[in-house]
Amino acid sequence: MSSAQEHNKALVRRFTEEVYNRGNMDVADELLSPDFVSRDALTGEEASRDDLKREIAEQAAASSDLHFSIEEQIAEGDKVVTRLIGSGTHDLAELEGLAPSGVRITIENIVIDRVVEGKIVEERVVSDSSPWWQRRMEQERIERERIEQELRVATRIQHASLPKEVPELEGWQISPLYQPAREVGGDFYDFHPLSEGRLGLVVGDATGKGVPAALVMASARSMLRAVARTSEYSPGDVLGRVNDTLVTDMPPNMFVTCFYAILEPKSGNLSYANAGHDLPYLQRRGEAEELRARGMPLGLMPAMSYEEKETLLQAGEAALLYSDGLVEAHDPKGEMFGFPRLRELVAQHGEEAALGSR
Repeated sequence: MSSAQEHNKALVRRFTEEVYNRGNMDVADELLSPDFVSRDALTGEEASRDDLKREIAEQAAASSDLHFSIEEQIAEGDKVVTRLIGSGTHDLAELEGLAPSGVRITIENIVIDRVVEGKIVEERVVSDSSPWWQRRMEQERIERERIEQELRVATRIQHASLPKEVPELEGWQISPLYQPAREVGGDFYDFHPLSEGRLGLVVGDATGKGVPAALVMASARSMLRAVARTSEYSPGDVLGRVNDTLVTDMPPNMFVTCFYAILEPKSGNLSYANAGHDLPYLQRRGEAEELRARGMPLGLMPAMSYEEKETLLQAGEAALLYSDGLVEAHDPKGEMFGFPRLRELVAQHGEEAALGSR
């Protein structure tokens, strides 16, 4: 082997050690020709010097222990053939669209470098990354199936918890609208027929997504029904008793917001209490009034008290009870619907038709 071929092999070894293993991009500029091109022998894709530097930096940023080792080298003419093993743990940053997984990746590369006048002007690469990609694709398939199954279960729980019928009250129109988002959450509403023709109205939201939120929602809904239907408690007392029951079994970092009201259809009296839920709106004389009442969300702290308020609904007036998904909805441009727009909508259209049709 000539001294020139030995020099070329040493140049490639230096490039591997300094650029791949130490991240020294100054050496990359020194050893790679300005018009350097890297070609994938299987796909035919090409990369420039800057492309290769960027790829090397991304690989290094994704792993805490990435290292490349030269297993074999053969030089002939102006070409150097290198069998290169790269190994590292994918634990720091996203790599090729995949989130850090903690999986150790080992890839074997066959690299053919062409060296002209002390510069690498071209390389062809064959990478055997199939075992890693097969493992990652299998992991993603399993995770995707798990998430889809969880969403199906959460959806069934959520739909089973919704009222099957809407109460019919003479002189009143009740128009529920339930439109789930892509992620299954803990939103719910319910009706509680009470004594003397009164009706309990509930709208609530359990924090979180998926099965955990659906289970907490179903539990809160059942407790609200049990307390409201087996007693003559006021709205504040109902929320207080449900809170004391929920707080003992509530999962960490979860809680339930809830607005509970009792409507007396004959008089139009609406008494209500609020456990940290978004404030309902009352459409009255062309204005949107907030139904305010103080209270902490359910399941956070024991022995909480809930302020009670009441108002009188007159003919032609309307009340809107909703969850945060309404005001947090975004249009295709990314603009949030928001409270000011909702308040304006209630004020303008509350008397004309069900707000759900707007």
